[in-house]
Amino acid sequence: MSYLDNIRTFVRVYELGSMSAAGRDLRISPAVTSARISQLEEHLSVRLFRRTTRSLTPTEQGKAFYSGACEVLASVQKAEADVVQITDNPKGSLYVAAPLGVGRRLIAPLVPEFLEQYPEVNLRLRLTDRKVDLTVEGLDLAFFLGQPEDSNLRIRKIADVDRVLCASPDYIQARGNPASGYDLVADNHECLSLRFPGASESQWPLTTESGTERFKVSGRFESDDGDVLTDWALSGQGVVMKPLFEVRELIDSGQLIPVATDTPPEPIQMACLYIHRKLQDPKSRLFMDFVIERISKAFAANSV
Repeated sequence: MSYLDNIRTFVRVYELGSMSAAGRDLRISPAVTSARISQLEEHLSVRLFRRTTRSLTPTEQGKAFYSGACEVLASVQKAEADVVQITDNPKGSLYVAAPLGVGRRLIAPLVPEFLEQYPEVNLRLRLTDRKVDLTVEGLDLAFFLGQPEDSNLRIRKIADVDRVLCASPDYIQARGNPASGYDLVADNHECLSLRFPGASESQWPLTTESGTERFKVSGRFESDDGDVLTDWALSGQGVVMKPLFEVRELIDSGQLIPVATDTPPEPIQMACLYIHRKLQDPKSRLFMDFVIERISKAFAANSV
């Protein structure tokens, strides 16, 4: 086992707070994970973690070593990246996350072309509508809609995405077509909400004559999967707020109809989130540039 492997393992154990979680992330067994930490502690002649049957916490020496360990790994990563740039042949696994709609409709179709250009890159695409933690989940890039909560990460904006409120013809026939967000609330329309554990009450930001106003909507249906909400809307269960590119074809075909058009939803930012040191790896930078260029052109041409 190399000293560098031991440092990498220490950093992931520190960030994930668990030997088993770090082992799964690094694809090594818990026994190997523990052995690497023990070897590192023996080499340094200090305890890096306090271990109990229920918890694992870094010691003061562990906290101090973590900062230097990250710098070491960043330096090695930069050196490797410099070599790869010279050979123009990026290699290795790239971990990317995206919301379901963005990932399925915009990013996944681009992956084969990218991997054809860079055949020694392995791309791991994780699609989820929940918020992700790049550090904890070992991600290189995360595409997202909205505003990130972690200000320590870097953001590269792609576009402002139009959104629409819509419902099926069956729902409109049964409940009427609300003209505005005020009608949605006053008439107690069934609103289909994208929510996660611990999320606050659903509030839809709609554009009114006096500016953006947040409407507190309600409904019996909620999910952490945006495509489930679309399916519910199609089956006549309620009103859904979606990025326009996700439902444009359904609207064009008449399967969904825009509602509350007097107060359209505020556009939402689409961007890419990354850790600065991760972008020193050319495959991360290449993939981000590749995806953003094509998505930006598609939005400019109104083809999505």
